[in-house]
Amino acid sequence: MFHYAVLLNSLGVLFGAFVGAVFKKRIPQRLHETLFTVIGLTTLGIGVHMIIQGNDFLLILLSLVAGGVIGELLKIEDRIENLGMKFRNSHGFAESFLASSLLFLVGPMTIIGSINIGISGNAELILIKTVLDTVSATVLTATLGTGVFLSALSVFIVQGLLVAFARNLTFLTGDTFIADFVGTGGIMILGLGIRILELKKVMVGNLLPALVLTPLFDWLKNLF
Repeated sequence: MFHYAVLLNSLGVLFGAFVGAVFKKRIPQRLHETLFTVIGLTTLGIGVHMIIQGNDFLLILLSLVAGGVIGELLKIEDRIENLGMKFRNSHGFAESFLASSLLFLVGPMTIIGSINIGISGNAELILIKTVLDTVSATVLTATLGTGVFLSALSVFIVQGLLVAFARNLTFLTGDTFIADFVGTGGIMILGLGIRILELKKVMVGNLLPALVLTPLFDWLKNLF
């Protein structure tokens, strides 16, 4: 069910997070605050860049509204926060988990790379992504927190499922589907940037169902 490249990607995230956790202890407090701000600003920039790639913003809005309602009912954000409390150093757990999971999973490389593996066995995109994710995991753990470790599980499950059901999900590789999916993720990442900079605590966790609803709504729209 799960390809070796998916496992390598997950292990790469774990390794990067481990290196980041070790490195974090050596960073002076003032430098840590500076890096924290840089990560927040960069996250804002990534979010804006992704939002621009969106195609149907009415559909994206509908996905986020519906996803937000579902997430609020399921209390996803609260569950993530409670999970973080089980860690000895839970500061920034939710932010680091959400930021890393979204950055590692919301993008064309994840979808196209995983589906390529499932259909043809070509793992090149996911192997390239593994290198990028390992470096990113190091930086995110050193600045945001330990939630990056758990994002390795997100990578393993999501990419593994995409590989397993690749032949039924080829429609997701269409330009429109990817554009709206990335646009939806971009708004959530923008919200994370705002949260990291402590401008407002945007409940990004409760918006996660929108990532499933966006391709579903796109599929339904294309039926008519």
